[in-house]
Amino acid sequence: MRHALLIGIASLITLGAHAADLNGQQLFQHKCAMCHGAVGMGTGLLARRMKPEVAPLEKREDLSAAYVERAARIGILNMPPITRGDVSDAQLASIATYLSKGKP
Repeated sequence: MRHALLIGIASLITLGAHAADLNGQQLFQHKCAMCHGAVGMGTGLLARRMKPEVAPLEKREDLSAAYVERAARIGILNMPPITRGDVSDAQLASIATYLSKGKP
């Protein structure tokens, strides 16, 4: 039992270290795509409010990095806030830069 727990903790540490090395697109896939990918719940909900073809965040042209960061940290509509324990400030900045196509 103790051995399995140590392996689990080591796996989480390795995953966290790996996530720190990812670029914005990779981080988006790793941290956000489960909801904001092509078939994610977030994409489906956004498709009800806007043109479905631009509901996936990666296809949007109107996102600023500041907006992405603020929406992620405070939550927006059905999306809960994303904590620094889930996504570090540096990771979120990288995701925001990717989604905003470099717009501050």
